[in-house]
Amino acid sequence: MEMVVNLIFVGAGGFIGAISRFLVSVWVGQRWGRVFPFGTFVANVLGCFFIGLAMTIFNERIIASPHLRLLIGVGFIGAFTTFSTFEYETGALLMDGEWLMAFLNVIGSLTAGFIALKAGELLARTI
Repeated sequence: MEMVVNLIFVGAGGFIGAISRFLVSVWVGQRWGRVFPFGTFVANVLGCFFIGLAMTIFNERIIASPHLRLLIGVGFIGAFTTFSTFEYETGALLMDGEWLMAFLNVIGSLTAGFIALKAGELLARTI
């Protein structure tokens, strides 16, 4: 029974996270264009920030229930971040001969994601 409850929390978080990712990607794409996969980039960086923030708060500030951790960490953030899409779009850039854009996507995503993770942790420790 506990597994079913866990699946419901992960699924509910994933539902909200996937919809949120889609909305962020569409919004960013409409504003910044689609030459570079900005929507995926922004979703990944925000996801890094959110997981740094949430997990630091859960581990250092409040003792969150396992269900809340599943809902937010595994479900919402897991569905919100888009690493497989990142990989696909980077491969598509390479297939199109856009080597510089592919390189910038990889380096930018890793660097900005790590900075966002640390920023989330820092914010969690200061609030």
